[in-house]
Amino acid sequence: MPVEIVTGNHAAGYTLAVAGEANRNARGATCGIYPITPQTEIVEKVAAFPFTKGRVVPVESEHSAMGVAIGGSLGGARSFTASSSNGLAYMVENIMVAGFYRLPIVMVAVNRTLGPPWNIWADQGDTLMLRDFPWIQFYCSDNQEVTDLTMLAFRLAEDHRILLPVLVSMDAFILSHTLQETDLPTQEQADRYLPDLELPHRMRHDDPKTLGGLVWPDATTTLRMESHEAMLQVPAAYEQCRTTFKDVFGRDPGAALDTFHTDDADTVLVASGTVATTAREVVKRRRAAGEKVGLVKIRMFRPFPEQALRDACASAVKVGVLDRDYAAGVGGVWWQDTRAAFQGRRDDLLIQGYLVGIGGGDVTPETVDRVLDDLGGRDAAGGPVWTDMKPEEVVA
Repeated sequence: MPVEIVTGNHAAGYTLAVAGEANRNARGATCGIYPITPQTEIVEKVAAFPFTKGRVVPVESEHSAMGVAIGGSLGGARSFTASSSNGLAYMVENIMVAGFYRLPIVMVAVNRTLGPPWNIWADQGDTLMLRDFPWIQFYCSDNQEVTDLTMLAFRLAEDHRILLPVLVSMDAFILSHTLQETDLPTQEQADRYLPDLELPHRMRHDDPKTLGGLVWPDATTTLRMESHEAMLQVPAAYEQCRTTFKDVFGRDPGAALDTFHTDDADTVLVASGTVATTAREVVKRRRAAGEKVGLVKIRMFRPFPEQALRDACASAVKVGVLDRDYAAGVGGVWWQDTRAAFQGRRDDLLIQGYLVGIGGGDVTPETVDRVLDDLGGRDAAGGPVWTDMKPEEVVA
């Protein structure tokens, strides 16, 4: 398909639809839909698609939207949905169920601030609250990544070594409602990339079974261990999906993380989503001025790419983590995971957390400059730095 100028929501909805249509020779597609700003256009796009074999089900709540996806997936259909913010919070019970049932559901989430107070702007706190569920998580920095990772998510989720749901996230309005040149997949490409889904544990009329019944603790432990082992196989499976993606679509969806000028950097920023795009331009400018700064853009949050991050920061003495989220009493979630990745391995590394764009505030080049200036002046890490506040208002 020729490159089109589309919003992130259009890209996501279209890609979900053609991925679902690619399963028409098997058991078709299922999508539960419920509107919530700023993702509503995604499910509207899906609802308008002329599926050969599939059903889009409008429901009364986000909880039921995931319930429809669960039911469809248990029946062997390629299943998906989309949501945002408090819609995800309302959906949490069924999000958990989908993960523990090992269902290869794909969900696109448009990152929006959780309320109250009510706020429709970008904040990753809504999807990061799901970080401890058995869901693979991706974070996108442009509309092409939204398209590519949504398509790749189905192949990864449906791999019999994995069989875990996948969450693909993008920043509200910055991507969801912004037009960008995007190479959308053709139906023929989707058909070639995605094999017919055959879910090993799908429900069958000729082989009735009970799912999700009461078990003893040892059975629960076994199931949790199996999910953990599947997560451990995700990085290798992802790379295989990535290789096949390049063969079919002629472009690279990217590794679990991208590095930019990290080989000799003494200072490295860690960021995700559109914040990473802004940070890259600042790093480029500071590099031109002779500063040894670098950037790591993390694309895959779950499972967290610990070894790749350690390798990327090998030369660094200071790391600044940019979080567009807040965990009460702790600080940024990405900061927590970054510190954990280095625990017991690098006593010489200063890792400082910065809270940026909380509640949808602008993250400008000046914001990133302030982060680098603060980081450069530090000889010890402190509590999270609130970059959107005036210096005299910050409690370090």
